[in-house]
Amino acid sequence: MPRTSKTALVTGASVGLGAEFARLFAADGHDVVLVARRRDKLEALGGELEKTHGVRTVALPEDLGDREAPVRIAKDLDKRGIVAEFLVNNAGFGSNGAFAELELGRELEMVQVNVVALVHLTRLLLPGMIARGSGRILNLGSTAGFVPGPFMADYYASKAFVNSFSQALWYELRGSGVTVTVSCPGATATEFAQVAGNDKSPLFKAGAMGATAVATHAYRAMMRGKRMAIPGLRNKLLLQSLRVSPSSVSLGVAGGLNKTSDTKVLPPR
Repeated sequence: MPRTSKTALVTGASVGLGAEFARLFAADGHDVVLVARRRDKLEALGGELEKTHGVRTVALPEDLGDREAPVRIAKDLDKRGIVAEFLVNNAGFGSNGAFAELELGRELEMVQVNVVALVHLTRLLLPGMIARGSGRILNLGSTAGFVPGPFMADYYASKAFVNSFSQALWYELRGSGVTVTVSCPGATATEFAQVAGNDKSPLFKAGAMGATAVATHAYRAMMRGKRMAIPGLRNKLLLQSLRVSPSSVSLGVAGGLNKTSDTKVLPPR
């Protein structure tokens, strides 16, 4: 496809869903700014996209666990004269285990990456989109955001924020030419499960959707300006069941799906 004059910024772009989003934008002729921690991965992906699709790419190695990273990213865009027509807040990670046993620093970093950096980047880039009357934002939420998640309490709560925040912005921006879409996938075959430590949980043993399918579904929904995108029949059925189940049942189901053989459970008193 011929190269357009539009640019997409994708966080968490080095692997998994982020890399798939970058490929989708490039295939449509859009330039791509790739943001993640690993410079080598970003540069390799950028080279692939430039060779295959003839687009321009920029690698910005940044750790969104650093609270100043969003400001540096925005300043870098300004310095290069890059206007982001698309923003994909994809970066995020999870953890598994009883909250009282998990490392506090890592849990706080998760909130920074999954929630604070997403809000910060959105707030920095959104006014320009509104002024131009054009823009698309895609946030990666999760089916996890619709129910509390024992043994992944912090992660589930972070995705509840993303799901809610994104839909509220979608409503606020009606008629502005700018839309916000939240994608709510379930278990997906990426690095996420290994990093979170729940790759051997019942949730992932039951099967995971492929990253390409999830990214494509979310990308198309974003381009259409949809409020929410839930990929896969199994995920849709799961959410329907949660809506009609008592909260105590939903908690038990989520806890059972997240618990692994290594999960420490506090003994009854």
